[in-house]
Amino acid sequence: MNWDTIQGNWKQLTGSIQSKWGELTDDEVQEAKGDREVLVGKIQERYGVARDEAERQVDEWADSAKSMF
Repeated sequence: MNWDTIQGNWKQLTGSIQSKWGELTDDEVQEAKGDREVLVGKIQERYGVARDEAERQVDEWADSAKSMF
């Protein structure tokens, strides 16, 4: 799924995001507003993972989010 689609459907996807990354706060998810780089940064900070690992997780989630649309 491309990020334009994710940005356009951000509110509908927040539940899926919070299921995947339960330690992210509602505010952190809302602050990302569909911006991949911001989401990656929030995951990196909250979970203490390397940037490339956070990017891999986000890309994996985005691929699975295709089934929602």
